Amino acid sequence: MSRVLVTFLRHGRSLSDDLRVHEGRYDAPLTEVGRAQAQQRLAEFRTKQFHFDRIISSPLQRARAVAELMSEGLGVPLELDPDWMEQDNGKIAGLPYEEAEQRFPRPLFRSPYEKPFDGTGESEWETYTRAARAVQNLVNRGAGSYLVVAHGKILNCALWAIFGLSPSNGTPSLRFSFADLGYAVLEYRPDRHTWHLDRFEMGFNSLANPLEVAPPQPS
Repeated sequence: MSRVLVTFLRHGRSLSDDLRVHEGRYDAPLTEVGRAQAQQRLAEFRTKQFHFDRIISSPLQRARAVAELMSEGLGVPLELDPDWMEQDNGKIAGLPYEEAEQRFPRPLFRSPYEKPFDGTGESEWETYTRAARAVQNLVNRGAGSYLVVAHGKILNCALWAIFGLSPSNGTPSLRFSFADLGYAVLEYRPDRHTWHLDRFEMGFNSLANPLEVAPPQPS
């Protein structure tokens, strides 16, 4: 029976975390903490004998750096796919949190079709449909094991698409809390069109020791 095995992996701590600015399309590099987190995850994947036929990564450098480390460390070919980039957050990319809140306060209601930041960036629906397309392209590769290195929001959108949730009536209430180097392992069976979430590891707490597991996040 053919199977598609998918591991979704979020990048590690980046410079934007240290600067306390909005990330999104702000192309911040990994920090040394982020690299240490990636090395720890690589060691785990080796110990547990994770096998991948291909690594697919967002081209943003905080994800690409993790993907390159995994590619070299596991001996797996790597390709970049812009569909796995983080949500385009328009004018708030790179802005400090407090400044962004003052300039672009969140309204009580926002349509999922609305570009959120003064008419810039991607709407929820645009991000979701891009993630759904990325999942379809992944499945269409056929049987194999794939590691996708990307970002928290786009990975949530991919999982929502897989499990039949959509932002049609607002952002889905189910949230997957990917911390630094958090990952999810899934299996897709094309003959039955069934997905199984086999494992979810939240990841490391970037604000503490780079190898400390993150605590549960508020919903």
